[in-house]
Amino acid sequence: MGVVLKKGFSGVGGLGESSIDYAVGAIAASTAIGNLTSGFWVALSAGRRKVPFLTGLMLATTLCVAAMALVPRTAAGAWTLVGLVVLGWIFWSGVVTIRTTVWRANYPDADRATVAGRIATVQVLVMAFAGLAIGQALDLSMDLTKIVFPLLACFGVVGAIVYSRVRLRGQSRLARSERGGIASERASMNPLMVVRVLSEDRRYAGYMACMMVFGFGNLMIGPTVAIILEDEFATNYLVAILVTSVIPLVIMPLAIPIWARLLGRMHVISFRAMHSWAFVCASLFFLLAVEFKLLPLLFVAAATLGIGFAGGMLAWNLGHQSFAPPHRDAQYMSVHVMLTGIRGLIAPFVGVWIYTTFAAMGHPGFTFAISLALNIAGALGFLHLRRRLIRDAMRNGAEVS
Repeated sequence: MGVVLKKGFSGVGGLGESSIDYAVGAIAASTAIGNLTSGFWVALSAGRRKVPFLTGLMLATTLCVAAMALVPRTAAGAWTLVGLVVLGWIFWSGVVTIRTTVWRANYPDADRATVAGRIATVQVLVMAFAGLAIGQALDLSMDLTKIVFPLLACFGVVGAIVYSRVRLRGQSRLARSERGGIASERASMNPLMVVRVLSEDRRYAGYMACMMVFGFGNLMIGPTVAIILEDEFATNYLVAILVTSVIPLVIMPLAIPIWARLLGRMHVISFRAMHSWAFVCASLFFLLAVEFKLLPLLFVAAATLGIGFAGGMLAWNLGHQSFAPPHRDAQYMSVHVMLTGIRGLIAPFVGVWIYTTFAAMGHPGFTFAISLALNIAGALGFLHLRRRLIRDAMRNGAEVS
């Protein structure tokens, strides 16, 4: 959507290039804004039937997609598009946060990463198809959005209907547990909930600290790439969407089974200590590609990013379960999602600001240098946590992988 906004609204009256760049940053931050509402959705779903609740959120997200077809190509329309993306992510954040409770109830620990990997594979293939369809359609005419977005929304409606038939094992028992649990073990929008969880679980706090540094670097990449493809490489819609969306998404199904097997047999800290280096490589490739104007290397960087996304999607959805007791699953996930929201609310705008500042000096890739440094710092942090995890396990006479 950042590509659609950057290319589709360039030259629109009342909307300068700087405004468009920050609007692209706002689209990148929309995920974060949605994530900040995760505690609200978890609290609202407590004691309720999870599958119907999730189905309603899916349908609400789909309506936002369909409404994008009605957006006019004006300055107000550009910000309306941003608003629809933000609203869609607010609804979708509830799905992302609550569905892990369904996964935990329905799938055994040993199989959960594999099952989540299969779900993710279907998801990314459909997303890749959607991105490709949007890119090809918009290269023909912007007016085709009036057809493409409603068509994609129809797929969303079908998916929600199919999901509504999922049975949650132990639904009544889970609802009673959520209603009867003590207040301090429930998710909420209260920031004190985050502080309380992290103060009680120091290992989880360390993991979240590394994720904050590491994730901040990653979240700077997306909007900057979308802007650079137009400003520095002048690509068409299809090439821009290939780099920003389709290539990473197509690569993900190839890498997800490998990452799923690894995550299924090790603690998420050990997993992140290996997986994080994929993002380090991606940041390096983006830096070199932009600074030396190497368009083919952007495709390599996008593919490497897809490898990182594949493992990141699994660890992001399931990683908190290496720390959380079953009855606090949603609360731990909510903490993770809310902290992701905080960094995601800031990082895209920082990335755009760094780009606009240093592009004028002849170094448009400097954002990726900062991203690279943050990714390396986060990766080293995960290695440190893994050493502590192994040391503590040896002290207790246990094994850790």
